[in-house]
Amino acid sequence: MDKFNIEDYREKIAKSAIFIKDQVEAHFGNTFQPRVLIICGSGLGGITNRVATYPVPLKVPYAVIPGFKVSTVFGHEGSLLFGEIEGTPVVVMSGRLHGYEGHTIYDTVFPIRALHEFSQIATMGSLSNLIVTNAAGATNPDYTVCDLMCIIDHINIPGLAGAMHPLKGPNMDEYGPRFLALSDAYDLDLRRLLFQKQKELNIERKIHEGTYTFVSGPTFESRAEVRMIKAMGGDAVGMSTVPEVIVARHCGWKVLAMSLITNECVSDPPASVFDIDAVPLDKSLATHAEVLLNGTKASGDVEALVQAVVSEL
Repeated sequence: MDKFNIEDYREKIAKSAIFIKDQVEAHFGNTFQPRVLIICGSGLGGITNRVATYPVPLKVPYAVIPGFKVSTVFGHEGSLLFGEIEGTPVVVMSGRLHGYEGHTIYDTVFPIRALHEFSQIATMGSLSNLIVTNAAGATNPDYTVCDLMCIIDHINIPGLAGAMHPLKGPNMDEYGPRFLALSDAYDLDLRRLLFQKQKELNIERKIHEGTYTFVSGPTFESRAEVRMIKAMGGDAVGMSTVPEVIVARHCGWKVLAMSLITNECVSDPPASVFDIDAVPLDKSLATHAEVLLNGTKASGDVEALVQAVVSEL
């Protein structure tokens, strides 16, 4: 979809929502009314292990859902899991879609549109909360690898540039306003609940409050770009989350977003040819393997926090 056609998009949403409705009702009957959508970031797919074994969960691969694209990045399985966490009905997106994979911005947020429409036609609009996680690089020097960051605001660089914005084009008036305010994007009560659960669970891992910077990827940031993000007020940077948050807010959902810091971004200027003891350019080089490894190290705390928060929703 190189050019956004709103009628085609609506038709795809409707087909997807009906397919999901049929799958869910065939498995659960008409009693399953999910209240929370959880999106798993890189290396954080273990959240699916927190879904109870009874009632038996329903797993639906993206590949069979009309309109859904398939995840191509290692660490993103690509399926919807319907079930319960601590008695709360949930949908878990195990693997997300990114623009750098070649998907349009509309494709990357399509699952939220489809699930919202499913909820509207099948469960009286029960789905109204988004918990989204991601792996991010730290641009704030006070952050260290395996810290967590509760997102309180964001900087949408592709959106500000006009290149990639999920609400660009004709507005879907049936979901939300043409000009959406984002100053309240990250729900204060949900953020308070997150820190309350950290205390109750005696989780010692540091949780910061900070601003997430969305970039399109797939390259990791250059040193100069990291310095720019710091100057703009960004505390962490990544290649996802913000488009999903925008569309969830457009649908009227409440949002809680959390970053797992998996690497520290390099911002020192590169070595000069005139340096006597030049620092190797590949020192602290970011890699996707590092992201997945550090995601695994801290994933248990992320999973426990998500489970505890969901139990209250």
